[in-house]
Amino acid sequence: MVVAVDQRSNVNGDSGASARKEEGFDPSAQPPFKIGDIRAAIPKYCWVRSPLRSMSYVARDICAVAALAIAALYFDSWIIWPLYWAAQGTLFWAIFVLGHDCGHGSFSDIPLLNSVVGHIIHSFILVPYHGWRISHRTHHQNHGHVENDESWVPLPKKLYKNLPYNERMFRYTVPLPMLAYPLYLWYRCPGKKGSHFNPYSSLFDPSERKLIATSTTCWSIMVATLIYLSSLVGPVTVLKVYGVPYIIFVMWLDTVTYLHHHGHNEKLPWYRGKEWSYLRGGLTTIDRDYGIFNNIHHDIGTHVIHHLFPQIPLYHLVEATKAAKHVLGRYYREPKTSGAIPIHLVESLVASLKKDHYVSDTGDVVFYETDPDLYGYASEKSKIN
Repeated sequence: MVVAVDQRSNVNGDSGASARKEEGFDPSAQPPFKIGDIRAAIPKYCWVRSPLRSMSYVARDICAVAALAIAALYFDSWIIWPLYWAAQGTLFWAIFVLGHDCGHGSFSDIPLLNSVVGHIIHSFILVPYHGWRISHRTHHQNHGHVENDESWVPLPKKLYKNLPYNERMFRYTVPLPMLAYPLYLWYRCPGKKGSHFNPYSSLFDPSERKLIATSTTCWSIMVATLIYLSSLVGPVTVLKVYGVPYIIFVMWLDTVTYLHHHGHNEKLPWYRGKEWSYLRGGLTTIDRDYGIFNNIHHDIGTHVIHHLFPQIPLYHLVEATKAAKHVLGRYYREPKTSGAIPIHLVESLVASLKKDHYVSDTGDVVFYETDPDLYGYASEKSKIN
């Protein structure tokens, strides 16, 4: 095994050696259990998918979205609008999570129902259903692999250093990275090419082109609908009712997905070559407690078991996690208990983005390293100006 850690640079404020150890525990070590051991610990009922129960959550969220929009338009007050934006954007995120389950097939055991519901609710929030579903499948199948992972992939040092300075600042300065999702859909991330909207993108197999064309068409219909509504009621009204909540939704999505794979109080490994395995990659994900939002966004914070077994419906993730923790042992990192509002996660997010910049170009087990000049350069530039 080759471990690449730059001893000269700080990793989350510690040396590379200490970052690999959590009080004597090495998170990069081969786990003493197999994925079958985890599966066997999870009760059989956790694998049961109920179309009726899943649809009840869709109905709940859609009714809430409609009620909020009607109430906001009725009161039409600048005291109400900010509250509406926060609540509606959160519900858009909850709807995304339901579409996410459709994409995994954990929404129901009826593929047609998954596809129809997934297209409707994802298109509503401007997500190309099949395009995202397929790239997200790639993420699950390759999580923790430096080159093959798909979402919030660590940049090798050489690629990082070759990025324009402004792009590096955008990627690592809050809140800018939390607005990146639409750009990711169009352009993916640095070092990867292709678009979630293009049937001929390298993201997809030739057999999937018709699926991508269908999803892009549905997305285009939603865009056309928003343009038409803007001509009827005015762009400002559409911006207030839909546009600002959409931005809040994007911030939820980027924040949650980032925190599920970054920001632990100790560094977690990323792998290459023979050191990577589906199990080892999945074990580097992190559960999070989102306070009052846990139920609203369908317990997606219970992310470790979801990553290992995406077939488990969202409403069984908590029970499955409780049942599996004794098998996972120290490879399961108990989330910090949140208050009603998960303010503590802001600190984790900011700290990670300030320190987790790139990984070594070589090595089969690597950890994030820090660019000490990233923000220093910005300070020096401001002094000169």
